[in-house]
Amino acid sequence: MATPFTWLITGTSSGQGAEIALAALQAGHSVVATARNTAAGKEAHPDIEKLGGVWATLDVTDESAQSTVEKLVDQHSVNVVVNNAGYGLRGVLEDLSMQQIRSQMETNFFGALAVTKGAIPLFRQRRSGTIVMISSASGFSGTPSQSMYSGSKFALEGVSESVAEELAPFGIRVLIVELGAYRTPFQNAVDKPTEVMSDPYKGTVSDKTAQRITAGHGRQAGDPVKAAQAIVEVVTGTGRGAELSEVLRLPLGRDAITRAQVKMKAFSHDMEKGKALAEWAVFDEPYDGYPPL
Repeated sequence: MATPFTWLITGTSSGQGAEIALAALQAGHSVVATARNTAAGKEAHPDIEKLGGVWATLDVTDESAQSTVEKLVDQHSVNVVVNNAGYGLRGVLEDLSMQQIRSQMETNFFGALAVTKGAIPLFRQRRSGTIVMISSASGFSGTPSQSMYSGSKFALEGVSESVAEELAPFGIRVLIVELGAYRTPFQNAVDKPTEVMSDPYKGTVSDKTAQRITAGHGRQAGDPVKAAQAIVEVVTGTGRGAELSEVLRLPLGRDAITRAQVKMKAFSHDMEKGKALAEWAVFDEPYDGYPPL
């Protein structure tokens, strides 16, 4: 391997995080696997330690998360950080409490920012490193019945776009991974529609979408092992990822591609329909070059 990679992965005790850790280790890299409950992670995935991975306790919502990550990055010479920790929140906006909404943003959004901020200083000093944001197809195309999960991932993608340009001068790459439906325990941990959908919304598109997602658990087309391999190859520029070193977004899964295409088509339609009005809503004076077009 030309370049040594040491990965710090959040939310590694189960699901996609564990698969990314295993894929990186199997490819010959080093891994710092983090989780709130490392004992559960070790029990569920003993191969992580057997392959040379080390575990570290990290709760991304804790006030100490940023400083903990900074220490781990320094101690283990980490050069890849994967923001994988997160959870899904089922329910339409009207039905969700503000506490539920804030908790969703605290883990999926603010937690990822704390981890990223912990990694940036040393990455910047070394003028290298990769930050992977595990997003979702729902972070590019909103999903009824998962409005706040979509919102947390949309927010993460917006910050990631800006941060990618902020960090590029220092040789730091940001990669947004938009996962489709994958066969992990993720959806099984989400509240079921019968538990969260209030009567006014029953039978609506939100209810039907939630029912379809729940009914599809265990039958998702996405293979988490292949997704993990794809992420490792894109980050390291090897195998199937050799030609993807410049991409910002990496949709994974046929459904992720289809949803992105539908969203882009709808966006293009709205742009064309509103173009004349948009161009009218400016001062009647010659364009002076600001903002740059």
